Amino acid sequence: MDSRRYPSAVYVISVAAELAGVHPQTLRIYERKGLINPARTVGKSRRYSDADISVLRRIQELTNAGVGLPGVARILELEARLARTEAELQRVRDAAEHAVAETHRQYRRDLVPVPRGQFPVRVRRP
Repeated sequence: MDSRRYPSAVYVISVAAELAGVHPQTLRIYERKGLINPARTVGKSRRYSDADISVLRRIQELTNAGVGLPGVARILELEARLARTEAELQRVRDAAEHAVAETHRQYRRDLVPVPRGQFPVRVRRP
């Protein structure tokens, strides 16, 4: 099989087509158009993952709503970009929260509590 790992179940084209509610030839068309890229066995048979089935169902949802295949391709591209951007944003948020927490820990180590009245107060007079 190719270098992609299968995180869960994999399906042959006929089962994938049935799960997605389309004809197997439709899956071949989607692959030629670049909408889906199933894994292949050593013998070049297609194998569809659960993630591929989700994409196929999304394609069906969009085409049933009247979106053409070029539009579907663009929507899938934008949705993937949005997911990557949201993941990056979450990583940045996590890093910022970690930095803030580390700064607060540093303050607690560096600052010494001084009870009131134990340090001089300067009063400025005009």
